[in-house]
Amino acid sequence: MTQHVSDIMTSAPVTVEPQTSVTAVARIMRDQDLGAVIVTDGDELRGLVTDRDLVVRSLAEGGDPEQTTVVDACSGDLVTLTPEDDVDRAVELMREHAVRRLPVVEGGRPVGIVALADLALERDPDSALGDISAARPNT
Repeated sequence: MTQHVSDIMTSAPVTVEPQTSVTAVARIMRDQDLGAVIVTDGDELRGLVTDRDLVVRSLAEGGDPEQTTVVDACSGDLVTLTPEDDVDRAVELMREHAVRRLPVVEGGRPVGIVALADLALERDPDSALGDISAARPNT
């Protein structure tokens, strides 16, 4: 039976506006135990920012994280899925584009996110990646 992205995605992803400060996004990620946040302009998908993006594209550049906005750190050239896409399509896109997370959109509006961890838990929960993905992080 074909499995759809909607079966494994994280629904109702956390979103922030482009002018949100890097510090505010980092706090959201910390407080909600997230590795990625979707950047929207109104309801329109604008980008995806990961914890690594914040470090590499913002903090490492030496800017003031209170003054630097998330739009300067996010990935804007995104590959997306729809909830109706097959899970195999998600795997294919992650491989092809070397990404670990894919926004899920419906009518141009973000409705979810699929992470490599979601796929690991679904496809091979007893693998090392599945075990790591299922474990609660040490904080």
